[in-house]
Amino acid sequence: MNIPTELLRTFVKTVELGSFTRAAESIGRTQSAVSLQIRRLEELLGAMVFVRGTHRARLTDEGAILAGYAKRILDLNDEAVSSLRRPKIAGSVRLGAPHEYTASLLPVVLGKFAQSHPGVMLEVTCDLSKNLRARLEDGEFDIILALHDDPSSQGGTKVLTEPLVWISSPEHEGHVQRPLSLVVAPPPCIYRSRILQTLGRLDQPARIAYTSSSITGIIAAVKAGLGVTLLARSTVPQGMRVLGEREGFPAMGELEVRLHTAQAQPSDAVACLQDYIRGSFTGQNGSHRV
Repeated sequence: MNIPTELLRTFVKTVELGSFTRAAESIGRTQSAVSLQIRRLEELLGAMVFVRGTHRARLTDEGAILAGYAKRILDLNDEAVSSLRRPKIAGSVRLGAPHEYTASLLPVVLGKFAQSHPGVMLEVTCDLSKNLRARLEDGEFDIILALHDDPSSQGGTKVLTEPLVWISSPEHEGHVQRPLSLVVAPPPCIYRSRILQTLGRLDQPARIAYTSSSITGIIAAVKAGLGVTLLARSTVPQGMRVLGEREGFPAMGELEVRLHTAQAQPSDAVACLQDYIRGSFTGQNGSHRV
C-alpha cells in the first residue's frame, strides 16, 4: 500500500495549523475537500488520525505517530524533486512583503525556494502594503506581495483571499473594556483603516492605545494586554485568542493578497520566484504549497 503524498500534505498542514478550516484556507481548498482527504487517509490506514468532535484538530495516538513519518516522507519527496528538476537560474530578486507575511508564511516558501535555487540572491524588505505598491512603482522592488482592501482595484495577480480576525491576549481581559483599546500600525495600514472605519460606522467607542510599525511590536503589545488588533487569519501567531461576534466583535470581512511584478518581461530569477510564490499560495504546484 502506498500513501498518496497529497493526502499527507493535507494531513501535515492540518496538524500544523490545528484546524481543518485554516488548513483549507492555506492550501486553497474547501473545508469539505480537506475533510474528504483526511477521511480517505484514515480509510487507507485503517485508523483514525484526528479526534472527532473537538474544536481544534487534535491528533489520536495513531495520528501522532503518522505525523512524524509524514513530515519525513514529504521532506524527502521535495528534496528529491528539487534535486532532479533544479533549473540553473542565477541572479538577484528584490522582494517586498507585509511584515506579518514575512513572519509567518513566507519563511517556509522562501526557505524552500532558496534550497531549490541556490544561485538566486533574495533581498527581502518589509513595509505596509500601500507603501510597497508605491515603492514598486518607484523601481525599488522586482516583486511585491500586497494586501488589497478594494476587490475592484486593478493590478497584480490574486494569490489568496484572507478572512480578517480580531485577536487578543489569552492571559488578559482587555477586550471587554470600553472604550476598546486598539493596537495598530501607523497610517496607511489597511488593518488600521478597516478597524477605525468599521467601529466608527457601528458607533462603538475605541481608542488607539499603542502604535507600532512592526508586527513583532504589535503582537508583543497585544500579548501584554495593551489592546486588541486585527490580522489576516493565516498570519495569527499560535496561542493568541481569536475574538468573534460571540464576544461582541463585528465581522471584518476579507482582504485579497496580490502578487505584483515591476516588469512585463522579468528576468529568469524574478519569473521563477514569481511562479514559485504563486504556486505556493494557490496550491497549484503540490510540492510547493505553503
